[in-house]
Formats: sequence, structure tokens, C-alpha cells
Amino acid sequence: MGRIIVVANQKGGVGKTTTTINLSAAIAETGKKVLVVDMDPQGNTTSGLGIDKENVENTVYELLLGEATIEDCLQKEVFENLSLIPSNINLSGAEIELIGIEEKEFLLNNVLKGVKDSYDYILIDCPPSLNMLTINSMCAGDTVLVPIQCEYYALEGLSQLIHTIELVKERLNPDIEIEGVVFTMYDARTNLSLQVVENVKENLNQNIYKSIIPRNVKLAEAPSYGLPVIKYDSKSAGAEAYRLLADEVIHRGEEEWQ
Repeated sequence: MGRIIVVANQKGGVGKTTTTINLSAAIAETGKKVLVVDMDPQGNTTSGLGIDKENVENTVYELLLGEATIEDCLQKEVFENLSLIPSNINLSGAEIELIGIEEKEFLLNNVLKGVKDSYDYILIDCPPSLNMLTINSMCAGDTVLVPIQCEYYALEGLSQLIHTIELVKERLNPDIEIEGVVFTMYDARTNLSLQVVENVKENLNQNIYKSIIPRNVKLAEAPSYGLPVIKYDSKSAGAEAYRLLADEVIHRGEEEWQ
């Protein structure tokens, strides 16, 4: 039975898409079957995995509106063990088109139910806002993984996100849990990064992953080549960090997490 992990933070620029792309690739590298669902109309996860988002015929948009099946939308094995349901700007119209549809919060859940058993992990990249697409993702998910940038306003908006997750749990998906928080864009040369990590640990009663994603040139370059960092530069600090995170995600629950 696949585990569905929603990667969410309504704050933009925190490394959400980077985490979706690279964590999914690092998990796939271990031999697990992974499906990535791009729920962000910007389609950056789609292009970051080497798919031309402007020229895909069927995307998650057609899937949610019932105009295509999951088989129609699936980009199979874009890398070994890694498949994708792509997205593009069309998805930005979904909010309006879904008005009046019965149980619209469960559209993604209903389509993923049919393929959940075919994958070990399904990762969903959300848009940087708490809208219907994010709610749909949370209604389909088992857990929410929250990337936080190591910067001064890191905690800002986090309480709002946690409140949204709790509301979804209370009203729509009683099984959703917070997977954990992962720090991104960590700069070991600055005291600020260290202070942010300590501050979040003190103020947040959540699982915080030990693996911290550094600021890394190779991580920044990889998407422009349509590659996850482990394919672009396998030995880079960014690639190693996501391998460690993948290891933690896979073994979650097997030990006491700090």
C-alpha cells in the first residue's frame, strides 16, 4: 500500500518543488516505486523532471475534471522507478471550474485510490497557497511534509499551515498527519541559519528531520537541465542531503525521531 506524502507550505520560495523532485528521485534510487503528482499550476515539478509542460496532452487538470483517466495522464518512468502526473498553467482555472461540483475536495483522492497499490510512495507538490488544490492534496494524503527555509521569517505562516492541516483532519481527512519539517537552503556560514533551526525546534512540537538541505549551486542548476540533482551531480552536497532525507522518510516510525 503506497504512502501518500503531500509537500506543502503556503509560503513560496521555501524549496517545496526542489524537495518534491529530489526526494522522489532519491527514494526511487533505492528501488522503491514512486509517483509524483504536480498540483502546482506553475508546473515546475513537471519541467524539473524533464517533461515539456507546454506540450503535454493530459495533465492533472484534465484528470480532476474527469476529462482523462490516470492512465492517459501518466508519464511513465521519466527516470527509473519514477513516474509523473504533470501539470501546467491550465490548472489555475480548476478552482473556478470546480465550483458546484459535489465533494470537490476528494477528486484527487478518488483518482489516486485506484493506483495507490501500484506505488510505494506518491509525492504531491502543492501550490504555494492554501487553496482548493492544496486542500484536495491533503484530502488524498497520509502525511504532510513541510519544507522550511532557514531564514528570519521561517515560522511566519507555519502556524496557519498547521491550523489548516488540523481543520482538514477534523472535517475531511481524519487520517492526515504531519510527516515532519525539513529545513532547506541552510547556509552553514551564517549564524542566522543555525538560529532559525534552534528557534523552530524550540517552538514547534513536530517531527523535525535530522537531514538539513544546504544551499547548493548544483541543486539550483539541476532543474534547468530537467534533472533531479542526483542525476545531475550525484556526488554534490545537495544530492547527498536528499539521499539522507529519503532514508529518514523511508524508515520513519522505526525509531524515535528527535
